[in-house]
Amino acid sequence: MEQLKHECGVAMIRLLKPLEYYEKKYGTWMYGLNKLYLLMEKQHNRGQEGAGLACVKLEANPGEEYMFRERALGSGAITEIFETVHSYFKELSPESLHNAELAKKTLPFAGEVYMGHLRYSTTGKSGISYVHPFLRRNNWRVKNLALCGNFNLTNVDEIFARITAEGQHPRKYADTYIMLEQMGHRLDREAERLYLLAKKEGLEGMDVTRYIEKHIDLANVLRTSSKEWDGGYVICGLTGSGESFAIRDPWGIRPAFWYQDEEIVVLASERPVIQTALNVPVQSVKELQPGQAIIVSREGRLRTVQINRAKEKKACSFERIYFSRGSDADIYYERKLLGEKLVPNILKAINNDVEHTVFSFIPNTAEVAFYGMLQGLDKYLNEEKVREIAALGHNPDMTELKAILSRRIRSEKVAIKDIKLRTFIAEGNTRNDLAAHVYDITYGSLVAGVDNLVIIDDSIVRGTTLKQSIIGILDRLGPKKIVIVSSSPQVRYPDYYGIDMARMSEFIAFKATIELLKEREMRDVIAAAYRKAKEQAALPKEQMVNYVKDIYAPFTDEEISEKMVELLKPKNTRAEVKIVYQPLTGLREACPNHRGDWYFSGDYPTPGGVKLVNQAFIDYIEQVYQF
Repeated sequence: MEQLKHECGVAMIRLLKPLEYYEKKYGTWMYGLNKLYLLMEKQHNRGQEGAGLACVKLEANPGEEYMFRERALGSGAITEIFETVHSYFKELSPESLHNAELAKKTLPFAGEVYMGHLRYSTTGKSGISYVHPFLRRNNWRVKNLALCGNFNLTNVDEIFARITAEGQHPRKYADTYIMLEQMGHRLDREAERLYLLAKKEGLEGMDVTRYIEKHIDLANVLRTSSKEWDGGYVICGLTGSGESFAIRDPWGIRPAFWYQDEEIVVLASERPVIQTALNVPVQSVKELQPGQAIIVSREGRLRTVQINRAKEKKACSFERIYFSRGSDADIYYERKLLGEKLVPNILKAINNDVEHTVFSFIPNTAEVAFYGMLQGLDKYLNEEKVREIAALGHNPDMTELKAILSRRIRSEKVAIKDIKLRTFIAEGNTRNDLAAHVYDITYGSLVAGVDNLVIIDDSIVRGTTLKQSIIGILDRLGPKKIVIVSSSPQVRYPDYYGIDMARMSEFIAFKATIELLKEREMRDVIAAAYRKAKEQAALPKEQMVNYVKDIYAPFTDEEISEKMVELLKPKNTRAEVKIVYQPLTGLREACPNHRGDWYFSGDYPTPGGVKLVNQAFIDYIEQVYQF
């Protein structure tokens, strides 16, 4: 309904054979480059603001470039960066273009190690300098580092203070630059440790370089760099000498999957993109585990290493509800189950009047949950039919039987998104009028004044599109009652781990709760939560408690939903409007392996999340009430 901006996406490729092998088998030495393009394009849902890629050549001679990077801004960034890369090859003759040896020696981006990134900023920082991969240069190949990630750290301020106190000077106050500086520093120390060992063994010249590159241990670099990171992350990196790695946070908040055969190692943020790009079965793709790293040496040896002790797994549940592609086998099943689990609450909202109700969905991400909802409604109706038939006795009347068996769940495509419409006009009233027409309706899809309309979406976060467009446009059909259904629970708390949901004051659940507290003369609950949050501000974040939970405690989900309707229902709406949310228990039953539900429950997996949600509440109260 209202588009939630996605977090970032990553893709990595390590070719395990010489480029000549791919030219001979697949007809192009660009096999790795082409697969990277596929992996990135198939994850385009994860990045709308920019994209970048990096490449390393393994066999460059001194004086030749061996590390390449291309970045671009905008929703068309993937196409742009790959067009730029291919522009280096456009003057070549067909014979030269298929000469893998020539490519290795002379062409940029003709390498064996690739890394791609899709960017969506959750910090508000924009511009090409913030597009990944980030690059740290050095005259020693092994000390060159390219870094990208799908992440957000909650304790950047603490890390920044520590590393600057030690004399480091990050170029920007941003978590990626700080990570780059941290890891670059530890990479330098690792290289220097090996340099001393090489000299101790009497090695000189290039033999020292070869010794360092052969023995570099990225696990050491990752352990010393990541031990204090608080947040959700999958960080990927390449060194100039050809090592590559990806590391996942200890709580498993952000996702990563990998695949290996004798030709290639691949890592991506989503499992089905690997299956599609390489045509491999689901069981061949492995999940990178919490706190684990996958490391591929310069020689192409892959190993997984436990870098940080795994914590209680809190994999992001919003990945399952909305962010990840629904083509993943498990996610498809879970989204259907989310829809099915809503059926009891939907039936309650329509007083079990299935006969006079039309069911539909908001395109396009809610479609799978819609199928699950229909499946659950079919089960309910079949059970009703069985009871009615049993009540007819042993000699049922055929007319009565036909009447019972003819009952169906009525589903229609009621809402159609007009993707051509852009609300580019800034003027208030004119813009609102345009926003009201983002969705079209299918006229004649229900009986005006008689039918209820139930329409399912995957999430209702801010409620802006409901108020500006959806409710008003659906009301034109003349339904008796409009029931808006969310396959996810009420979003009550901000995210601090890489998704654009960081401003508490925007959430319709939060606004509705504050209004309820004011209406019922319960401002003391707000004041007490503020006081407790403020009193613990000086404590270590590990000792902090999420006191924002206290403001929701006096109310049921239904009470908050009813207040939302009051806030969101446009004037002159004729239909009765209800909002039905997925219960938190329903989410946990549908997605039992993804218990990262802090958006809904307030149970943040890391101390940094608890610290930031309290601070967000303090900031809100002090701004609104002018403390």
